[in-house]
Amino acid sequence: MFKLTIMAAALAAAAAAHANVSPDEARQLGTTLTAVGAEKGANKDGTIPEFTGGLTAAPAGFVKGSGIRPDPYGADKPRLVITGKNLAGQEDKLTAGTRELLKRFPTFRVDVYPTHRPVTLPKALLENTARNAVNAKAVDGGVGVENALAGVPFPIPKTGFEVMWNHLLRYQGHALTTKYESWNVDASGVPSLATAGEIYEEFPLSDPKHTEVAKQTDVFFRTKLTYLAPARRAGEGLMAFDAVNPVAQPRKVWQYLPGQRRVKLAPDVAYDTPNPGSAGASTYDDAWVFNGALDRFDFKLIGKKEMIVPYGEYKLFAAKVAADVTKPNHLNPDFVRWELHRVWVVEATLKPGKRHIYGKRTFYIDEDSWVALASDQYDARGQLYRSSFDHLIYAYDAQATYTGNHVIYDFVSGAYNLTGMSGPYGGLKYIDALKPTQWSPEALAGAGVR
Repeated sequence: MFKLTIMAAALAAAAAAHANVSPDEARQLGTTLTAVGAEKGANKDGTIPEFTGGLTAAPAGFVKGSGIRPDPYGADKPRLVITGKNLAGQEDKLTAGTRELLKRFPTFRVDVYPTHRPVTLPKALLENTARNAVNAKAVDGGVGVENALAGVPFPIPKTGFEVMWNHLLRYQGHALTTKYESWNVDASGVPSLATAGEIYEEFPLSDPKHTEVAKQTDVFFRTKLTYLAPARRAGEGLMAFDAVNPVAQPRKVWQYLPGQRRVKLAPDVAYDTPNPGSAGASTYDDAWVFNGALDRFDFKLIGKKEMIVPYGEYKLFAAKVAADVTKPNHLNPDFVRWELHRVWVVEATLKPGKRHIYGKRTFYIDEDSWVALASDQYDARGQLYRSSFDHLIYAYDAQATYTGNHVIYDFVSGAYNLTGMSGPYGGLKYIDALKPTQWSPEALAGAGVR
């Protein structure tokens, strides 16, 4: 941390040329702020502790190479349990979706555990973040990023666009794979398997060999998935590439459909197109709470708040039986851990002339990891339509965050979807990057043949 403080100070002079961050602000990194821009100190009553460096060692019981990670905080007990009966006085710390669930369902509860701050990044990324603070900038109206190294591009954000880019470029490791299930639970409480699949994700800018500033057309995220179930979907494949500036290089998507026996470009796999992976229960840009281009909304930074959000979801991550988790109306509260954290609140309003099923969205982004932990989605009338939650774990063996269990509640239909349940298949594996030939349309077709 001392080295980072010196680096921030050494770079502070350069900040004068950057319109967003002053020299004094840049010096905060590694002092009053952590190396990634979070408030280092505890809150007033100590319910959010001081950041002391994060979780830097795996707990006892972790087997190197295993996809399931033991809960380092498994002995904790809830310090507070919130239900619909004692909601009064807690509303301001809960998202609109959380409040709605508590009001609608007597069986829903929020078990609030002691707050931990385990997330820390590899040293090289922390050093890059100090450089980004004075060099990176948002371009094309916030839709793209320029002069950013791997790490947090805007550790001291000034706009909602910058906060959203911190989420999009959050550190998730270099390459990973998992098999998973996606479950829909209808309004009557009946669960059904939407899809099961195998997914590969890579983050090329996080390659240790990549030490240059990202070019506008550089891909920062690519994913390839093959559906394994149900039978009617088995063999379908999808591959997508996202670039640092979607104005300069729009998303590229290829789709393989076994019935057609060919790979085709799929430009509609974006924005509010219904996602078949959740059987249409969510949009493509609902995945990971938000993904894709920022060009259809104006993103306004509301500020930072203390909020009760899902965090440290090792029990949910390890769950092996879907029926234990997917209860009528909502996830089984026994599997969800909630903590009090400081989050950045960003309000996204649909731009005039743009199309989307959501007229407004509110995002809640964790200050320590820059993960979007939750969002509330509103329709064109301003009514709460859907709410999303990502259930973060910190993969202490890889110094990376992972949010595989994504749940979205539809308050109009009364149904919900859980996507990313990987416990039945051995969890999450970090792997070597795939060969370039494995990211070709031909490779997608080969993986999906049946």
